[in-house]
Amino acid sequence: MTITITAFERSPDGGKGLARDTRVRWALEEVGQPYQVRLVSFRAMKEPAHLALHPFGQIPTYEEGDLALFETGAIVFHIAERRAGLLPNDANARARAITWMFAAVNTVEPPILELVIARILEGDKPWTAERLPLVEARIRARLGQLSARLGDADWLDGAFSAGDLMMVSVLLRLRASGILDEYPNLAAYVARGEARPAYKRAFDAQLAVNTGKPSTA
Repeated sequence: MTITITAFERSPDGGKGLARDTRVRWALEEVGQPYQVRLVSFRAMKEPAHLALHPFGQIPTYEEGDLALFETGAIVFHIAERRAGLLPNDANARARAITWMFAAVNTVEPPILELVIARILEGDKPWTAERLPLVEARIRARLGQLSARLGDADWLDGAFSAGDLMMVSVLLRLRASGILDEYPNLAAYVARGEARPAYKRAFDAQLAVNTGKPSTA
């Protein structure tokens, strides 16, 4: 059954892999599942046809037969549950990998998104100068905890899993800020994720939409 996901017709980041469809593309590439992409404009995202798929008017969405999903965590979990390659066979290891998926989007990502909002959407507000250090401190607190847990391991819990896919995707948003570089083991962890062939295919596919040609990196 054909899988169709939605993505930005023109991504705000110019195809640098920060749009959330990258996470879904990466998951599908990891499990070797072909998929189609339907590009949507910002206007189309607010129209009834798209709102029927995503009630909050965002991307990505996932369609497979009669099933329609939204939210990247839920989509990646669905892919990982039904196709081998992203969740361990051992029940306990599987549960831990799922826990890391939730940790990525519920614990680590929120302060990172706060930084994006503070710098881009609220950068001209009078309180921004005072707020930024507080937001950055919350991020550093989480990164310090994550760095201590990862240590010198390659991945969060043994072999690469959907937990790592989600965590790397979240941490990538910090690269431009320079904060990630303060934690060398996390920077190396993200680089390992980016080096995976499946990630490269996902990145190139998204970049091609925005530039008309794949990445040469």
